[in-house]
Amino acid sequence: MVWLKPLLPLLLFVCFVHGGLVDDIVNAIVKAVDCGSCHALLVPLQGLAHLGDSAFSNTFIALCKHLKVQDPDVCEGIVKQQGPLLAHDLRSISPFGQTATKLCDSIFGLCQPPAINKYTVPFPKPAPKNPKVFTSQGRAPFQVAHFSDVHIDREYAPGSEANCTKPICCRNYAGSTSPPKMPARPMGERNCDTTTSLAQSMLRAISTNNTFSIFTGDVVEASLDNSIRLVDGLQRFNEEMSTILGAPVYPTVGNHEAAPVNAFPRSTASKPNAAQWIYDIQSQGWAKWINTAGASQVAHYSGSYSAVHPGTNLRIISINTVYWYKANFWLYDSDKQQPDPNGILAFTVKELQMAEDAGQRAWIVAHMPPGRQDTLQDQSNYFDQIVQRYKNTIAGQFYGHSHQDQFAIAYSNYARRSAETAVSVGWIGPALTPRDSNPAFRVYDVDPDTYEIMDSRVFRTTWELYYSARATYGPLVGVQPSEALGPAFWHRVTEAFARNDTAFQQYNAFLSSGFGVKACNAACKTLTICGLRALRAQDNCQVSKPGLNFRKRGEEEEEGGEHVAHGGGGRIDDCEGGGLGSIFSQLPQRLSKSPAEREKVRKVIEESLALSAAGL
Repeated sequence: MVWLKPLLPLLLFVCFVHGGLVDDIVNAIVKAVDCGSCHALLVPLQGLAHLGDSAFSNTFIALCKHLKVQDPDVCEGIVKQQGPLLAHDLRSISPFGQTATKLCDSIFGLCQPPAINKYTVPFPKPAPKNPKVFTSQGRAPFQVAHFSDVHIDREYAPGSEANCTKPICCRNYAGSTSPPKMPARPMGERNCDTTTSLAQSMLRAISTNNTFSIFTGDVVEASLDNSIRLVDGLQRFNEEMSTILGAPVYPTVGNHEAAPVNAFPRSTASKPNAAQWIYDIQSQGWAKWINTAGASQVAHYSGSYSAVHPGTNLRIISINTVYWYKANFWLYDSDKQQPDPNGILAFTVKELQMAEDAGQRAWIVAHMPPGRQDTLQDQSNYFDQIVQRYKNTIAGQFYGHSHQDQFAIAYSNYARRSAETAVSVGWIGPALTPRDSNPAFRVYDVDPDTYEIMDSRVFRTTWELYYSARATYGPLVGVQPSEALGPAFWHRVTEAFARNDTAFQQYNAFLSSGFGVKACNAACKTLTICGLRALRAQDNCQVSKPGLNFRKRGEEEEEGGEHVAHGGGGRIDDCEGGGLGSIFSQLPQRLSKSPAEREKVRKVIEESLALSAAGL
């Protein structure tokens, strides 16, 4: 590198001054195998962060490229977006505190979540001694569509490579000159996000005979790195929903609505209003469905709102659960515990109390299910307190994010999970994007008196009926004609899964709407059923593993030669398609322990620091 010769004195200076730091970083990465060594790794990473965002980001771009964790352009894009935020976190916390433990869990998978911080959610009123009884009059149900995770890629290019090394394929990437081995088809491909034509096709299918729809978030493609394109993507999909569906839509905010992805700062952050533009756009785009008051709430309550659907006694409460998401790195910028980031819990309590006082039923609508491994356990525990308090008012909870067709149950006593203690069910909708499964959406049959779900029908791919939950699972548990598919029903279904492997393997196939189905072994089955019985994250039986939570999409864990599903708890990257964690979690595995390779890595870091010091 002839051009480096003028910088040689600077390079030698940096090596002299920071040589010990470089050695500490390399040694700590190699030794990062458990929680204690992860905390030890954060010490030199914190030192690196204090050298500045550029030094921090350039170092890990260089490491990512050298160790071939991702393609060079992917290394650049991911680290430039998310690296400065992680550097900010490291400068703001103790490397040995609880926040650091949470960071080691979320980004490296080397720590388990710390113990729940005790916090009692305040309620304006105690639960009524004689709560209102909601009784079905046997009237015909009305229909509600539920769709999620559309992940529309407006840059999808028919004829481009559909089997590439990028987080998302089917794009005309710069520098790609080879003829595609697998040309992308017009309506969509695996390894790719949703085409505009596929999204519009789904909306046209949904528009038939549905009273309203709920959309549980994630509008844009998983590799989005440009806030200008993001603005256009959000506005275009709002317009498409409005013009094609006709009937009202009750949306929620997904983690991919931000740029960088997942970046939703708390109100206490150094940049508290960095996500406000999202709420302003959605406030305007959703106003036609959620009225003026609801639109104002979106703008002032971090994307959350409440609206009573006209002509019903049903209050829909849409909340932004991304403030409880492990991959939101803005949640790690302080050692001070914050039980209710941006007041999402308080907002939920206020709206549920309003519903209870008015004798209404309520639906909770959000993107991220609170029982998954990728949910911070503190906030999941506190939200569960709300579910217990207002269990009589809450008629259903509706989520997306996992890209799978799932459900999860909340219990009044998690130590004794049974049909008698089951109090609420989370309906986790399948995704439109074909990256992980066959595109699908649900249609619910809703009792007009109780607002409970009488049936859930899934439509997939060409929008034919895939299955009916009542017809499929009802015979397993002897459901009565007038019985809703409530929490007790779904617990009995999990009991049927435990004793009837054929029924369980059918559920396993339903997870991906029939795409790429592999048998789920005994360990997988136990883990999955545990997850179905856990709408509270601390109870889902998932444990953090190094390099597992942020694996590249499509890399499945194998155990004993059999597929181990993730239908119960989910990986953090289920909804990501690549992120900073996908790079960091692989460093300890990729970095060879041989002295020669470590010396190469040392030189890579030294050179990156020299270039950063030179402003290059």
